[in-house]
Amino acid sequence: MGLHDQYGLTQVINARGPFTPLGVSRSDERVTAAVAAALSGFFVMEELQDLASRTVARATGAQAATVVHCTSSAITLSVAAAMTGTAPERIAALPDTHGMPTRVVLPAGHTVDYGHPLVQDIRLAGATPVVSGTGDACTVADLERDLAHPDTACLVLVSSRLTRGAPVPLADAVAAAHRRGVPVVVDGAAQDLRIDELLATGADLVLVSGQKYLGSPTAGLVLGRAGAVRAVRAQEKGIGRAMKASKEAVIGVVEALGLRAELDQVAWRRAQTDKVAHFVARVSALPGVAGRVVDDPTGLPFPRASVVVDPAAAGRDAAALAAELRTGSPQIWVITQHQDRGELLLELVPLAEEEVAEILRALAALLPGTPQPA
Repeated sequence: MGLHDQYGLTQVINARGPFTPLGVSRSDERVTAAVAAALSGFFVMEELQDLASRTVARATGAQAATVVHCTSSAITLSVAAAMTGTAPERIAALPDTHGMPTRVVLPAGHTVDYGHPLVQDIRLAGATPVVSGTGDACTVADLERDLAHPDTACLVLVSSRLTRGAPVPLADAVAAAHRRGVPVVVDGAAQDLRIDELLATGADLVLVSGQKYLGSPTAGLVLGRAGAVRAVRAQEKGIGRAMKASKEAVIGVVEALGLRAELDQVAWRRAQTDKVAHFVARVSALPGVAGRVVDDPTGLPFPRASVVVDPAAAGRDAAALAAELRTGSPQIWVITQHQDRGELLLELVPLAEEEVAEILRALAALLPGTPQPA
């Protein structure tokens, strides 16, 4: 008996991608086994963090790394580190920031909401978010004006499909901050497949999730310049105590990175492309909808499936179709970000062939005029 049956939990097919309300992702059997082994043992946690730092550095080219509870906490701790450095008295004082730089600059379009406002992560450290530019656009000149204030602790940039407005050139923004002597933190929560690109911006710290595409237990990876990472690790003597990584999370990250190193990236990308192409061909044969292959808007190395709904032919609009998929058994969750313009998106990366087939069966059952099996 599986856990869903044992505890009376809802069966879900997750075509939304690494979505926190659905448990984010699936872990490989090797990661699961490593986590189980970690749960039954004792470790010197400092040694585990050193192991993680070496493993991440080897995998990414970063100078150093540390593992924290999640990416949200990584934002708070990175901001705290920018304010305190490794000074014990400052670390112990937070969130009282008297005598510290407290202004954290970020583009207006990067004030995203992951289920809670990113600016709240900044405030939790005792810092003050300073929003630069507008939701439509934030230029490097806008950032430079706000970075010029002597009380500026750091610049925070976000790499996510949730950002708004014209894209901010990350490398140029990093360079602008560094001209002022201001460190830069890049929040790339779901961007672990693009770590090399984010590090190439010159950012002092890059933050990614361990539990999204990497498939570890819940964890945030903080990687980048050794001194900046050291200041983040030092927060464990302060507010970081409430945001620490568990032994099984650190071991899970290490094992997941080992699996990533063994992955044939070319073959994996081809498999993702073929999976989406097959789905799009099948869904396009259904009445009232049209499928197409779309690239990830942030440059992740796999496509998504777009399903455009013709309300007249489908008998419902995109929002209604998404709602009906979620009321089935199993529930099917899709990306509804663009449902107001008639489009549903599906991310198929973690799904098995039978799950993809179940989505197609559910759509066929809902759409009028689809021939049903005898």
